[in-house]
Amino acid sequence: MVSLKILAVTSEAFPLAKTGGLGDAVSGMARALHESGTAITLMLPAYRGTIDKLTQVREIARLRRLPGGEARLLHGVCPALGGVPVLLLQNDKLYDRDALYADADGREYQDNAIRFAALSHAAARVAAGATRLPRPDIVHAHDWHTGLVPLLVREKGVNVRTVLTVHNMAFQGVFPMETAASIGVHPRHLNVEGIEYWGQLSFMKAGLRHADRITTVSHTYAREILTERFGCGLEGVLATRLHDLLAVPNGIDPDEWNPAADAHLGGYAFSAGNMENKPLCKQRLQRHFGLTENPRAPVLVMGSRLTSQKMADLAVQAIPRVLDDYPDLQVAVLGQGDKWIEAALRQLQRCYPGRCAARIGFDEVTAHMLHGGGDMLLHGSRFEPFGLTPLYAMRYGTIPIGSRVGGMADTITDPGIRAGRDAMRNATGVLFDGETVDTMVGAICRAMSLYRRPQVWQAMRHRAMTADFSWARAVPAYDSLYRSLIPDEALQQAPVAAPARPSLLDHVTAAARPLVGSRTGKESASSVLSAGAA
Repeated sequence: MVSLKILAVTSEAFPLAKTGGLGDAVSGMARALHESGTAITLMLPAYRGTIDKLTQVREIARLRRLPGGEARLLHGVCPALGGVPVLLLQNDKLYDRDALYADADGREYQDNAIRFAALSHAAARVAAGATRLPRPDIVHAHDWHTGLVPLLVREKGVNVRTVLTVHNMAFQGVFPMETAASIGVHPRHLNVEGIEYWGQLSFMKAGLRHADRITTVSHTYAREILTERFGCGLEGVLATRLHDLLAVPNGIDPDEWNPAADAHLGGYAFSAGNMENKPLCKQRLQRHFGLTENPRAPVLVMGSRLTSQKMADLAVQAIPRVLDDYPDLQVAVLGQGDKWIEAALRQLQRCYPGRCAARIGFDEVTAHMLHGGGDMLLHGSRFEPFGLTPLYAMRYGTIPIGSRVGGMADTITDPGIRAGRDAMRNATGVLFDGETVDTMVGAICRAMSLYRRPQVWQAMRHRAMTADFSWARAVPAYDSLYRSLIPDEALQQAPVAAPARPSLLDHVTAAARPLVGSRTGKESASSVLSAGAA
């Protein structure tokens, strides 16, 4: 079968750079496609330390007249991703910083528009064949950081197809209109039918307007973002692209998140067929957080950003109520975010010594320990495009308690509050509706009631641990999507892929073949923009 060349452009990809679910999602997708034989190459900034995680690094091009100044384009291979080829855009003035997006006080870098416009322009040049690399067949942009890519590719008249994946509509890359000149956006795009958004400009809107296809990461979220509640002001723009919008659900890396072979569990591996070490993982977690060591105590864990999106504002009110109602319950929290929520958790730790503990920050080892040692995961969310964390928990037999929104509504099985014990044996978690402390407390109490029924709880754990959410399920969907954008005659004329998995670099000596046929999904100026979609 013909192997298409895919350039996936992103602001992060684990383990090269990660702040949250985006990094896991992009790397999981890239690895799965690479292992299936797709010629995918990742492209992202060369943040501090990123180059050190690659092998066979060499300079491919020097790119001048980019926003933020000249940059080097480096090519390497990421062994931790099974050999996925990687392009890094190196401009230390833009990317050599302590964190990816914000300073130590949580303030976004003032030049973020320039930083990610530079990445988008560089990707568009690769697509145009302006480097030694051949043109890819598809450029796949991820989230607002790369939202300018489809616009710039179209602006250059490059006959390369583009896909934009919306990982989170709430983050849109909105900047002052006067930024346009410094990020290389032509004035003709600075209107309501272009990328103007309430007097400012939006990277996300640029991608939604100009990408050939738009995907998002769960079926429920694909429906939700068409509504005023979840569309975040861009639901009208999405309405004009309805026929180009589709859902390709995320997955998880079953090797990275595998309790039977997880080095972070301290030698206490376990599986759905042998749970003997799960209590030992609990004791280790309790010791790590300073909780009273008791393998029989139910442990509720929480690992997420401490923000209102994740209902952390409700959690700090719900936790003391359930701790008072259940004297044997313990709570362990890992995360960072809003300072007042962090302070509230520290206060809870002081009020409930040995029973409630919080570690402010994030590290992979502790995240794995949470899932390995916890009994229940609290993961409330006002909106959740997919929800990777509950799936990690399920793999480790830690039952998720989540909001019935987005991907969690698709992936967590819960027959409902009125379901009997037999029906709950087929459940994999507990879902709740609404955004109140009472609904969250009610869901935790329901989970505690199920925990008190060992046979039901064990059945739920087994079903959760054996559910298949691997990235392999998404590969056919992405392959079908990519091929739908390439005219049949172009596919027939293309050379057959070599047995080895190629990258863009492998084709340097070959001429980049032009694609034929007209673009699909090109919208006209919309007359149906809602008032909130400007």
